[in-house]
Amino acid sequence: MSAPITVTDATFDELVLKSDTPVLVDFWADWCGPCKMIAPVLDAIAAEQDGKITIAKMDYDQNPQTPNKFGVLGLPTLLLFKDGAVAEQIVGAKPKRALLKTLEPHLA
Repeated sequence: MSAPITVTDATFDELVLKSDTPVLVDFWADWCGPCKMIAPVLDAIAAEQDGKITIAKMDYDQNPQTPNKFGVLGLPTLLLFKDGAVAEQIVGAKPKRALLKTLEPHLA
């Protein structure tokens, strides 16, 4: 069973861009209500899709470089990275079924 990993500006390239599996990065903040709503959904996807996708969480306030680099303006923003590039962008909290529908074409 897998759980979301934490990434920072310093570890982003290594853990996300160089990953062999797709990585869904959740840009979140403590003050963001919808971010808290989507967290258990992402935990469930991380457990259920273990080995097919990595779920990563990045604290927006503590890591300003990466969200700025990828144009993250609203929270939560989910960016799916595949082969070092953004393959999908999801803005706002979505139900699990909607997230999986977007992610499934990219899963190994």
